[in-house]
Amino acid sequence: MMRIIPAIDLIDGKCVRLSQGDYAQKTVYNENPLEVAKAFEAAGIRHLHLVDLDGAKARKIVNRPVLEAITRETSLRVDFGGGISTAEQVRIALESGAVQVTCGSIAAKDPNAFLEWLTIFGSDKLILGADSKNRKIAVAGWQESTQSDVVAFIKNHQSNGVGFCICTDIAKDGMLQGPALELYQEILEACPGLNLIASGGVTTIDDLDLLAAGGLEGAIVGKAIYEGRITLAELAARC
Repeated sequence: MMRIIPAIDLIDGKCVRLSQGDYAQKTVYNENPLEVAKAFEAAGIRHLHLVDLDGAKARKIVNRPVLEAITRETSLRVDFGGGISTAEQVRIALESGAVQVTCGSIAAKDPNAFLEWLTIFGSDKLILGADSKNRKIAVAGWQESTQSDVVAFIKNHQSNGVGFCICTDIAKDGMLQGPALELYQEILEACPGLNLIASGGVTTIDDLDLLAAGGLEGAIVGKAIYEGRITLAELAARC
């Protein structure tokens, strides 16, 4: 069964959503992320994708207190990302209760360091963050582009031991126009055995069914929840 993973994105300790990663297109949905996480848990949801957008800009964890509060006061299995630039930052996130840590920028900018982290922490603890814009990997909270093709990038890291990958098509993120199904199929064909997690564009419950049928290991749902396009009850029924 595909993992259903609601998202909480953090700026200034508040639950927000951006459109296409643009910090200028920010909507604050709740000033208390713990309240949101508890609502997910109460609905029967088991996983949470927690993104420190302040950390992504600062290149270090900023919203650690929120991570600690959610992992302390709920049973949600949290994967955490944003600002993970050193092995110590990975350790802090895991010690603060995250079960997995998403690493994107470091994997693009310093792949040798990321490979070392895989050895230190294990491939079950780290998720490769592969965020693409026009098929090119974007880093630093999507503020910088690279020349790395997204499929080649993921395939290379899988060959070095990566088992989990979150892939976001930035053009889809926050736009409520459906996920990047064709891109995900291309990745899975190139990277058999990869635990691929879809992110961006999920708008309806049908989108989740299509992703599950396509062999995705997980799917992250954000704006569709906050805009009322998908209910927590619908998500819980698929958990």
